[in-house]
Amino acid sequence: MGPVVLTIIVIVILVLALGVRTVRIVPQARVGIIQRLGNYQRTAESGVAIVIPFIDRMLPLLDMREQVVSFPPQPVITSDNVTINVTSVIYYQILDAKASAYQVANLLAAMEQLTQTTLRNVMGGLTLDISLTSRDQVNSQLRMVLDEVTEKWGVRVNRLELKDIAPPKDIQIAMEKQMQAERQKRAAILTAEGEAQSAVLRAEGNKTALILQSEGQKQAAILKSEGEAQALVTVQSAQARAIELVFGAVNGSNPSTEALAYQYLQMLPKLAENPANKVLVVPTDYAGLVGLATTLGNLGANAAGAPANGRSAGTAAAERGPVSTAPQALGPNQQPPTDRS
Repeated sequence: MGPVVLTIIVIVILVLALGVRTVRIVPQARVGIIQRLGNYQRTAESGVAIVIPFIDRMLPLLDMREQVVSFPPQPVITSDNVTINVTSVIYYQILDAKASAYQVANLLAAMEQLTQTTLRNVMGGLTLDISLTSRDQVNSQLRMVLDEVTEKWGVRVNRLELKDIAPPKDIQIAMEKQMQAERQKRAAILTAEGEAQSAVLRAEGNKTALILQSEGQKQAAILKSEGEAQALVTVQSAQARAIELVFGAVNGSNPSTEALAYQYLQMLPKLAENPANKVLVVPTDYAGLVGLATTLGNLGANAAGAPANGRSAGTAAAERGPVSTAPQALGPNQQPPTDRS
């Protein structure tokens, strides 16, 4: 190989090396800071960027996408003197590549230290219970403080979350006991309220049952009274109808006074048998009733062919003569007096 060929090869290698240092490819969502003779010259966007060798220099590419950084646990003392370990997560995005490259030397380290100091300030003003239950409030305060500082760095903090809050072991045991006591208290309260409500419901049920029972007894008594009244009305109507029919039959047959008196005489023993009848009223013409009974007996005997005592009814009646017409009261066990004339 001659000196000419060797020279050509060296020249080609130099040209390729210069071409590689001159033409740079910037990926999507990344930017490059180009310096010329040590000063900021321009910001290279994604695509092909031309850099003059030995004059221009491109700094490491910056990622413009939103990034997530988790910081290690940091001890924080609350306002009630309890030391807790807090783990935080920050979501940030670079908006100005030039400011992030020239305004801060180490962006991640600066953000970590800023987050830790701000977290101590915010958590130091809160008690342990509030810090455990007010994470949204703490996140908002931290984000506001970080935004004010990182704005000049060309960085926007989108979100900051407290990943974990770990109190000491003895505090955890005390909190678990307190939680257990609170749960037992709520359980006892709920049990008492349930028993009270159950007692009220039972009392209301018994009250309703008694009211319904009373209403039922009332309706039953009313219906029974109405039934008895209706039955009494029906019986009285039937009796009245029977009396009307008997009275009509009697009037239709034109009975004599003697026949009616004889029928009443036959009914006297039956009236005396009734224990409810304390007083019996004997007609004023009782002697006439006795004579009528004798006459009817004689007529029956004559019809059989044997005269009674050889005297007619008229003769017997004439022999008896006038009797007293004053009514007499008889007891239930007394018999009417016989004719002694």
